[in-house]
Amino acid sequence: MEQAMLIAFAVFLLVLIFLDLAMVVSMLRPGDERKQMIVWKTSASTLLVTVLMLVFNVVEALIKKEPALVNPFIHLSVVAMVYFVTLLVEKKRYGG
Repeated sequence: MEQAMLIAFAVFLLVLIFLDLAMVVSMLRPGDERKQMIVWKTSASTLLVTVLMLVFNVVEALIKKEPALVNPFIHLSVVAMVYFVTLLVEKKRYGG
């Protein structure tokens, strides 16, 4: 059972690494105006979620009166997942 959990976690990490790389590649890849608009809208939505996450973390730290601890891996993973989901939604909306 423990070995299966380690394998599942390793697969999850590989998926997150793939999402991170795909996010960077999709932002750097040139395209026509429609593709650029999709990436811009996706990037704006992802930035909004990122800022809200950081604001929530700061408010939580103020309430608890502790220093704000942001795990960069978790933060990057959430940003990559939000970017991927938003990209799928925008591609479906504008035809990808």
